[in-house]
Parts: sequence; structure tokens; C-alpha cells
Amino acid sequence: MPHSRVLVTGGAGYIGSHVVQQLLAAGESVVILDNLVKGFRQAVPAGVPLLVGDVGDYALVSRALAEHRIDTVMHFAAHTVVPESVANPLKYYGNNTSGTRNLIQACVDRGIQQFVFSSTAAVYGTPAEGVADEDTPTAPINAYGSSKLVSEWMLRDVAATGALRYVALRYFNVAGCDLSGRIGQSTPGATLLTKVACEAIVGKRSSVAIFGTDYATPDGTGVRDYIHVVDLARAHVDALSHLRGGGASLTLNCGYGHGVSVRELIAMVEKVAAQKLVIREEPRRAGDPPYLVARAERIRRELGWRAQYDDLELIVTTALAWERKLVAAPWV
Repeated sequence: MPHSRVLVTGGAGYIGSHVVQQLLAAGESVVILDNLVKGFRQAVPAGVPLLVGDVGDYALVSRALAEHRIDTVMHFAAHTVVPESVANPLKYYGNNTSGTRNLIQACVDRGIQQFVFSSTAAVYGTPAEGVADEDTPTAPINAYGSSKLVSEWMLRDVAATGALRYVALRYFNVAGCDLSGRIGQSTPGATLLTKVACEAIVGKRSSVAIFGTDYATPDGTGVRDYIHVVDLARAHVDALSHLRGGGASLTLNCGYGHGVSVRELIAMVEKVAAQKLVIREEPRRAGDPPYLVARAERIRRELGWRAQYDDLELIVTTALAWERKLVAAPWV
């Protein structure tokens, strides 16, 4: 007998669509809510209901929770571009924070007691050692991180009333694509480095910019913890199992625990593609920490999560394969 359904907001987007695939593989019944501003109908599997709308529409969300017998919400719908959040913070507070508040309110009103939240390592800002565990003080340096942190606080405070339990997953740098090539990152104008470099390989960009070459890192460029999107998606299924089993609310890092510099990532893209990229060295970009890597022991301990695709070459190979597929058959 199938479980009650999981509502996945932003389920037609990059990360949300990969989580939907993993939920379906685990035997879950899924409903997607997406406004299709950044998402794509092609990412929605056959037979999965798609509700086109916004998490800020209380009436729509409340009706969806009731009509589809939802018992858990997984919330991905958000703006995610750090430089844009610095330039236009109210856009991020309006969509990310206010939208999440609206969704939580609908869950409370409809008695939905399980919530999985897509958060971010940007809540840590610039940790003193560049490495963050879940107890590292939060000090975001951009409105994207701040908008997600306030959303975490709302979940914490609502959970304290007994109205719901949640798992907030703080993503580090998500990259790669579905290993079978069914879905991938298709967002136009993406800023994630792996996609930008792969777009340059297939001719969609003339060059790749390195923002900051004077950081106090081994090669002077920013260092990040890259996690394959399929491993990240599996963490959400593990979070759902934790909540379904009566587990307590948790906030967990999602990363591998080792850093890769911008130059190292670019070098791997060039290796996989057997092609050199044109590189532009630009000044540092506002809102970018120099070094940010996860300590991820807690997610392994609490959820039993284990990485299967902790391999930078595999991450790049899947991302590039998807980018080449998009050239042949663009998503619109």
C-alpha cells in the first residue's frame, strides 16, 4: 500500500527533480508544485501530478495539501543566485523567506507534521577555519544565506510548539546530473561553476571567469565542497525515512568533507572534455567566502547516509554529458 503523498515544491527544477526521481525509486507517491520560472515540464516524470503555481499562493498550497493527501512537504522552491541576492536582497526575502513562511503556515493549518527543507552552507558565511559543522556559528554574508537562515529559524520555532518535525539540509556545492541522463541542470544563465564550465566546453559561453585569484588558499582561488546531486537527493529520501520513523527535528550538512578549488575544478572539466577553456581572471565577487567545506559526520550518524558518487571526475562527466544532450535537444 503506497504512503501518503509527498509534495515537492520546486520539483521541476535541478535539485528538486533529482529528488523526485529518488522518491519514485523508493516507492513514494509524489506531487510537484512549481511555477516553472526556473523549472521545466520535461523534468516531471510521466504520471506525476504537476501543479503550476507559487508557494506564496496560500489558497493553492492549502488546497493541494488537502486534495492530494499530503503527509510530508519537501521544499526546494527558492531563488539561489548569491550575487543577485547581494544586489536585490528584498527579492530573496520576499520569495525565499516569505514563501517559506506561507508554506509552513499552510502545513500547520492542514496538520502536515513532516517537513524537509532545502537549506544552504551559505548560512555559515566565512567560518574562521573554512570548515563548518552544524554547530559552527551562523553568520551569512549575503541575502541568500540570510533568507535561508531565517527560514530555518521559523521551522525551529514552529517545531518547538509541537506542530511539526523537520530536517533542514544545508547543501554545500551541488553539481553533476542523473547518471542515466534523464534529467540535469537546465536553468538558463546558471552561475554554478561546473555548469558554467561545461557550457563553455559545448560552445554556449566563450570563456569562464575566475572571480578572485588572491585568496589565502593554495592556488589563490576559492575552495568549495562539491557533492553529486544524486547523493544529495538520496539524503532527502533518508530524511523522509527519519521523519516517518518518528525521528526528531535535525539540521544537517550535506557535503563530502573535502575541498576543490576553482582552478582544480576547471582543470578537471578540461581533462574530461580533452579541451582547453578560455579563462578570465576577474576581481572577487561580493558574497563569496574564500573557503567553505563541510564536516559531514552528523548526517552519516543520524540518517545512515553514505556517499556513493564522491568522485570529482564522475561529477564533471555526468554534468558534461547532460550539457551535450541539451545542445542536441534543448529544454524550453
